[in-house]
Amino acid sequence: MGLVALLLVLAAGSAPLNDELVRAVDIAYASRGSLPYSWGGGHGRLPGPSKGTCQGYHGAIKPCPAARTRGFDCSGFARWVYERAFGSDVLGPGNTDDHIRRMRRVDSPLPGDLVFFGTPRRTHHVGVYIGGGKMINALATGTRIRLDDVSRVRDLLGFYHYPG
Repeated sequence: MGLVALLLVLAAGSAPLNDELVRAVDIAYASRGSLPYSWGGGHGRLPGPSKGTCQGYHGAIKPCPAARTRGFDCSGFARWVYERAFGSDVLGPGNTDDHIRRMRRVDSPLPGDLVFFGTPRRTHHVGVYIGGGKMINALATGTRIRLDDVSRVRDLLGFYHYPG
């Protein structure tokens, strides 16, 4: 167990964390600063960093850099973290709307759960919750994998646990 995960376990008190969630936190935390955001990145046949796409891109940086940038978008990052933590591609291909359907909403999130933003009909962002109101995520074009307050993104939908 990594130091960060150990500290999160201790901070959670007696709430047991399963091994997969501890690994998810370790993997996400170790990924900070490692790869750039890339719209559509991480959505290859298998989880992992990949070049993105400019299809559907509405980011602030023009022209769209995704097709030449190897990295992750938010759901590609969450998919990859969970694949490494759970040992298989449990979230599968797709975007945040597809991933949230494989999970169940929780009122008391544990570090390693996912935090989604948007509405029940259309989500637009996901991060790996690490506790204390913080998440690690691929936020936007021009950034790298990073730690943010959950409040950094508007319209918090809720926290979700796998398996659903």
